[in-house]
Formats: sequence, C-alpha cells, structure tokens
Amino acid sequence: MSSTTESRSRPGDQAAGTYDIAALREMYRRMCRIRRFEQRASELYRDNEIPGFLHLSIGQEASAVGACWALRDADVVTSTHRGHGHCIAKGLEVTGMFAELMGKRTGTCQGRGGSMHIADPRRGIFGANGIVAAGLPIAVGAATAAQLRARGDVVLAFFGDGAVAQGAFHESLNLAAVWQLPVIFCCENNRYAEFSPISAQHRAPLSNRAAGYGVGYAQVDGNDVTAVADLAGRLVEDLRAGGGPVILETETYRWHGHYEGDPQRYREPSELEEWKQRDPLALAAEQIREQSPSAVEDIDAEVADEIDRAVAQARAAEEPSPDTLHHYVMMPRETASETPRTVIDSGETIKVMEAVRSALDHELATDDSVFLAGIDVGDGGNVFGLTRGFAEKYPGRVRDTPISENAVVGTAVGAALAGMRPVVELMYFDFIGVCFDQLLNQAAKLRFMTGGGANLPLVVRTQFGAGRSSGSQHSQSLEAILAHIPGLSVVMPSTPADTYGLLRAAIRDPNPVVVVENRLLYGRKGPRPPEHHLVPLGKAKVVRDGSDVTLVSYSRLLQDCEKAAELVAEEGISVELIDLRSVAPLDKETVLRSLAKTNRLVIAHQAVQDFGVGAEIAAVAGHEGFWSLDAPVRRVAAANTPAPYAPSLEQAWLPSAQSIADALRETAHA
Repeated sequence: MSSTTESRSRPGDQAAGTYDIAALREMYRRMCRIRRFEQRASELYRDNEIPGFLHLSIGQEASAVGACWALRDADVVTSTHRGHGHCIAKGLEVTGMFAELMGKRTGTCQGRGGSMHIADPRRGIFGANGIVAAGLPIAVGAATAAQLRARGDVVLAFFGDGAVAQGAFHESLNLAAVWQLPVIFCCENNRYAEFSPISAQHRAPLSNRAAGYGVGYAQVDGNDVTAVADLAGRLVEDLRAGGGPVILETETYRWHGHYEGDPQRYREPSELEEWKQRDPLALAAEQIREQSPSAVEDIDAEVADEIDRAVAQARAAEEPSPDTLHHYVMMPRETASETPRTVIDSGETIKVMEAVRSALDHELATDDSVFLAGIDVGDGGNVFGLTRGFAEKYPGRVRDTPISENAVVGTAVGAALAGMRPVVELMYFDFIGVCFDQLLNQAAKLRFMTGGGANLPLVVRTQFGAGRSSGSQHSQSLEAILAHIPGLSVVMPSTPADTYGLLRAAIRDPNPVVVVENRLLYGRKGPRPPEHHLVPLGKAKVVRDGSDVTLVSYSRLLQDCEKAAELVAEEGISVELIDLRSVAPLDKETVLRSLAKTNRLVIAHQAVQDFGVGAEIAAVAGHEGFWSLDAPVRRVAAANTPAPYAPSLEQAWLPSAQSIADALRETAHA
C-alpha cells in the first residue's frame, strides 16, 4: 500500500484498505468492466468495426474507479480523450458506449460523438473531450453551479499530465482558487503526454504548482484502487463541507500507446512489463481472494458475459439515418411576438447602455439560474459602468474573474451544462481569439456531439467599435467568424429597444448566443420598450420602406445607412432599409422578400469585406433570389486590412454614409 501526501489536513479517519468485501468486490467489478471494455474496443478497432480514433486507458482502471467511488449522481465528472474508464466509473452503461464507438443510432450520443466525445450530461458526465485540457474550464463552470446551488455537490475533473502545459490548466486552477470552488482536479499521471515523457514536458511538479495557486495537493498510488478511493473520498467529504479546490495526482501508467495503432517507439518494452507487475486488477484481486477465494473468477465471468452481450447488441443496432443529419445542432426556440413598433415609439427615451443594464437586471431579478461573470463586472461594474451595483443587489451571482477569457467562457459552458443560464462578458470582441476553443469546440458542438443530451443556454456579451483610433486589436468586427460555426447564434443590435429585447431573448434562449454591442452606440437614445419586450432571434426588421434598392445592414453602421438613404432620396431613389439584428441565424426571408420588390441589393457592414456577412447575403441573393436581380449585388465594407490607428487612415478604411450612398446610386442606375 503506497503512502499518500497531502498539503493540508482532511476530515475523516478511515484507513485505506478497510473496505468490506462487498465494496472490494464492487470496486473490482467496475475495474474489470473498464478493462474488458477497453480490450474488446481494441479488438473491434483492429477489425475495422470502430471507424474513428481510439485512445484506451488499460492500466489506469484503479484511478478512475477510486476517484469516482465517493461521487453521487448529482456530482459532475469531466474527462479527456481517454475517457471510457471515467464514464464507466461514473455509471455509464457499456452497451450504449460500444454502439457509440461503432457509430450506431443507439449509441450514448446517437453516433455523433465517438470515443473522444462520449458524454451524458444527464448523468453528470460532462464529456470526454478531444481538446487537451478543455474539460478543466468546463469543470470550473459546473463547480460554480454547484456552489451557487449550495447542495453539497462536487466536481471531479480528470486530466493527463500533458494537459498541465495548456493555458486552460492555469486559467482553470486560478479561477477555481479565486472563487474557492468545490472541484477536484485529478491528474492521471501516466508518464507520457502523447509520445513525450513527462521529463521532457515539465520542470515543476504538481505539488509546487498547487502551492503556487493556493490550492490543496494530494498524491496517491493510482494503481491501488482502495488507496485512491480512500483519499478521494476524504477530499470529496471536505468539498461537501465547504472546502476549496484541490489537485489530486494519481501515479499510474497506460499499457497501450497514445492511440490504437501507435508504434510506441518512444518507450522500452521493459518499462511496460515493469508497470504490469503493478496491475490494478491483480492488486485488487489479491485483496479479495484473502476473504472470498472464488469471487474474482465469478466477477470475471459475469463481466465477460456482460461485455459479450453489449457488443452483440451494438453490432445489431442500425446506423443513424442520413435524414437526421441536421438534428441536435440547436435546441428549438420558443416563438416570441415582438412588441409593435407603435407601442415602443410611444414611450420615453433611453440610451443603449441603459437598455443593456435594464435587460440584465430584469433577467437576474426574475430567474435565479442567471448569473453574470467577467473581468471587472462585479465591484468595478463593467468598464462602461453597465453592471454597477449589481454585485451588491445579487450577492454571489455577479462575479469578477481574473483576466482569463478561456476560463470565463468555459465556465459558462460548464454552468450551462449544469442547468444554469450564465451571462459572461468579454471586454472586447477582439479577445474571442483567446477563448475560441470554448466557443468553437465546446459551446457550439456539445449539443450535437451528445446527440441532444446537452443543453447550453449561455450568453457571451462583448463589444466592438471602430472610429476612435483603437487600433488593430481593439476595433475588429469579427461576427463572420462566429456566424460560420454551426450551433452559435450572433446578434448585433442598433437601437435601445432592440438591444433590450435581443439581450433578454438571448438569455432566455436554450442555445449559446453571442451578443455583440457597439460601444459607440452606448450613448444613442431611442424609445424605451415595455418591460416584457422581446426580439425574436433570427428576425430582421424593415426600418424604412422603399421600392428601388434594398439596403441591408446592422449595428452602428445602420445609422450611416439611414443617412445614405436620405441623401439618395433627394435624387429620387427609394431605399428599403433592413436591420438584420441577428447575423446568425440569418433572416433570408425578409431580405429575399424585399429583393423581390426592389430587384436591387446593397449590403453594408463595418467588418472587412472579404468572406464577410455581405458575401453570404450576396450568395443567398445570387442563388435563391437570382430571378429577382436586375443589377449586380454590391457590398460596402471596411477595406481588407487590419484596422489602422491614424484617424486619416481609419476614416479611409471604414465605410461611410457617402460610400454607401455611392453604392446605392450605382446600383439604382445599373
């Protein structure tokens, strides 16, 4: 029995190895189930019955079973690309898992996730994950939800030693420590990060890192299931009592290569043979045989039969129908009726910044599952003062974060999976590059990859705004990047009423939504909408009726479009102006309906022209509206360069009312 080291005392005084025979048998059964599952998966992969990548955890069974031993159904686990054992240890049944690996409709994720993405959020299994360390920010979000609910739930985040080199590791540990979250970061140290030995990857042990983050640290022989279960159980008990985050390092070894088919030239066969002398199943079997000589063989036979039946059922299952290809990309949206314009126009005026504040205040007051998080949104009240006073008004639900955009957005993903409705803020639109994985590979894809098992009602609020010499890294309009990702919605309002209605609708939506505000609009005034006002996502608005040219825009540039329409109206050109409001989903119907009336189309946006939203709308017009077109589609947008700093260059770079008017004239007379 190995010794364990801990950085602080833990409650509970049960010594390792004192589990009764029933517990030992169950631990062995779970480890045996994992071992036989992985061995059979290896055979199925060899025989081409598993089509995708396969990463196995043979040799690491005790770490998974022991760490999960004290967990309850309501507790959450996040995993890695080598996650089969974690899923099984948390209670996922193997028939669906085999079917998932084979790409079958009856798979855990209906054949949409595969080995690296097996998950069932309904069981507290928030996913194996194909991105190294990506589960750690998600675990922080799940732990945030557990802390807010205060029911004693905990989160167990598995990761490999290679993940320690990822920025997501640092951001997650630091944020969890700052918020004192109930999460165990469990490092399965199997000595290799893909093909590289740990000695080539790190210069500081995890014990030193834990001290640097101000979190607890514990180490255990990861091949001794009772030692792992005992230590992890005490850590879980501590967290349920209000303790903060801790790193648990389990020393173990993977018998197979990084992936099935890995030639394993990076390690000597003798090293593997040495570790096989510490086979987790053999160690557990030895303890059981001392009390029940025939129990091990009985369990082996039961599990072998279970695995055989599971494989047979998975083989017999049908593949997903191609007709279901588009299923589970997004949750169906509730239909919402927009407040009539005549009702809105009759009210008092407010600024866009007041509309943002009012929408957030309304949702925080009416829904306890809503919380805000971001850099300086709490005590600082946001860089523009939009959330000032909210931290006092809604204790614990308006949270300042470190400057850690990846962890902030990952927190939103994990909290949403746990049933909350997080609203997180990125200070500038330009910063999406820092957290792009959590938007691109997590928020946008998890519902699809889990076959509808995941719901992600989250909002990312951010702002942009060229025209004040903010330079290339604080002026970008990047909506086309996000609109290109299936599963994400992107809204960009231009008025106070639409800002209020779209933000409220986004927070209530069951899908991930990015709300992009233009900071140069914050002082713009407009009618105050009624409190119940909502703007349906994906619904454009005709703000000016016309008959000669359709002009489509959104956000702040709509003001220049209105000026341009007035300019050409003096020359007898009638412009129909459409405010998209939502960039994704795109309201094609409103655009095409207007095009059918005017037969001419101009699109204007602040983002650079090439590969932008205007290009997509032009493609829609060229395909679905081809027979309505009497002239080429024109785009007016920023030049294809980074945003310049000098005012003279910035003005030349940006579209203007005059350049839009010129395009309208050319189109009208073409």
